[in-house]
Amino acid sequence: MTLAGNDPSGGAGIAADSETLVSLGCHPAPVITALTVQDTHNVQALLPVEPAQVLAQARAVLEDMPVAAFKVGVIGGADNAAALYTLFAAYPAIPVVLDPVLAAGGGTELASAVLIEAIQTLLLPLTTVLTPNSIEARRLAPEADTLEACAMALLARGCRYVLITGGHEPGSEVINTLYGNNRVLETWRWPRLPGSYHGSGCTLASAIAALLAQGQAPSSEESIGSAIYRAQHYVWQALQAGYRVGGGQQIPNRLFWATTSRGQP
Repeated sequence: MTLAGNDPSGGAGIAADSETLVSLGCHPAPVITALTVQDTHNVQALLPVEPAQVLAQARAVLEDMPVAAFKVGVIGGADNAAALYTLFAAYPAIPVVLDPVLAAGGGTELASAVLIEAIQTLLLPLTTVLTPNSIEARRLAPEADTLEACAMALLARGCRYVLITGGHEPGSEVINTLYGNNRVLETWRWPRLPGSYHGSGCTLASAIAALLAQGQAPSSEESIGSAIYRAQHYVWQALQAGYRVGGGQQIPNRLFWATTSRGQP
């Protein structure tokens, strides 16, 4: 089940999540948390769905079919964060992958200070895997002076695992680091690809959720590390085969394996 915003450009949000989940062999159950007005450049408007309607969408599915993982993207507001808390607390056995989308790739703010506080206090204690980029990690743990300290602070707030991605940091490689049990568990280095991509964070979190849903539950550090490595490898291939449909960022080709010519949708 992916709980996220609708992106009419098809590059991020529910569309990105659904493509990723299907590509990795899962059935997506999309719950809309917000409508957006956006393109491949930026978000122009964010229109949250009422919390009661978010819960109604999710409960209708949960009462009808088994759900193996939750993935969270754009939340829409603090009231929706409280609704998600209610939902996840009622299903503690289902792993939660939280992509803390605090701003659009084009810079538009998508999370108020009140929402950030709600994420910190309500959702992080229920999160199995948190996937912030370096900017998001610093905003969620402003008291920390290094990215490792950010990760430790986020673990202390209740996350089981934190994967901090390094796409916004300088260097010829993108360095992603997994933390858990109050220490660094694994570090991966990926060749930096040219350009920028719309929906890469959505794709990564959804890929992790897909692998957890297929039974690679985080029962051990080794199994979670394996699932997160596979998810990163999938995302890197999708970005490498990315394509441009608008005037802004490229779109990851999440079905790259099904195309006859790499890089074409």
